[in-house]
Amino acid sequence: MSGLKSGPISETKAPHATTKAPRATTNAAHATTRAPHAKTNVAGSQYAPGSLLTVEHLSVADVAEILASATRLERMAAAERARVLVDRTVALLFYESSTRTRTSFELAAKSLGVTTTLVSDKSSSIEKGESLKDTGLTLRALGAEAIILRHSASGAPFLLARVTGLPVLNAGDGMHQHPSQALLDLRTILLRLGLGADAAINEKTLAGVTVVIAGDIRHSRVARSNAMLLPRLGARVVLCGPPELLPEEALGLNANAHPGGSPAIEIERDFDRALRSATVVMMLRIQKERLEGTALNLAEYVERYQLHAARLAALAPRALVMPLVMHPGPIIRGLEITGEVADGPQSAIEDQVGQGLAVRRAVLVRALGGHP
Repeated sequence: MSGLKSGPISETKAPHATTKAPRATTNAAHATTRAPHAKTNVAGSQYAPGSLLTVEHLSVADVAEILASATRLERMAAAERARVLVDRTVALLFYESSTRTRTSFELAAKSLGVTTTLVSDKSSSIEKGESLKDTGLTLRALGAEAIILRHSASGAPFLLARVTGLPVLNAGDGMHQHPSQALLDLRTILLRLGLGADAAINEKTLAGVTVVIAGDIRHSRVARSNAMLLPRLGARVVLCGPPELLPEEALGLNANAHPGGSPAIEIERDFDRALRSATVVMMLRIQKERLEGTALNLAEYVERYQLHAARLAALAPRALVMPLVMHPGPIIRGLEITGEVADGPQSAIEDQVGQGLAVRRAVLVRALGGHP
């Protein structure tokens, strides 16, 4: 289904990718299966070491090292941390609006001593029609040593990494991936479940943990990245939503099974039933415009899938502590989640934002070859 199989765009389509994202996403459907073979940090790779394009390029050992680096950096004195990447230069290239991701990447970079420059499609030659390739080459010529990219076309970071030869950090590409979000979500889960910042990361770290991801799975790069990452650490991932927003093809997001043989990903249409087994529930934003042309009724969706206090209370007594409530933002209060739940004691939404700073420091150090 469109939105579930999205991968790298071609070089020829890149100049127009911003305005034609849906076409680029559809045409790139079969490229995703090839992307994992072009892994970073492997001799002969077509991408610079340190690039973070997709969670599929990360081994469990890579994930462990990124999270360990995040912890080391977090424990440093601010003055010491500010010397880790002093005088290095990174460009933030954002073709889509962003608050959390852009700000946390920028603050993470500055806290390491990095000089940053922000380029958006509303205040640069991009607005005049400059291609992604030429923008990337310009940034490289001006001294950027790595580029953080958010783009509306799936696969754009692969193209940029290929044509510039620079490490590229994918800050969200179309309906494809958001790898740093999955990493910060993982760290949030580990800390809130009491496993600690020094938890050993392996194939059984999340054994016994059920993560329910509910909402618009079809269009969510966050859901895709988490569904690909968390089962590799032993979690059971349950996707929940109506068929219009969660096609059966989503079961193929992670074909691997747990060591015990149970499926890594499951689909559950009944939100209340899914919640009864949830250790973590991750709510996804519903965009009303994406419901147009579907048979889905918004009021019916809210009735069946909104996370509200009464729904949580029905899970008592375990609802007093579980499930942990997460949301990648931005939140549409009163639609997929109510304010009292978003602000309640089970909510880890602000924690996620804070973990974004820690994890993005670590991936920047990894991209620029620093040693915390």
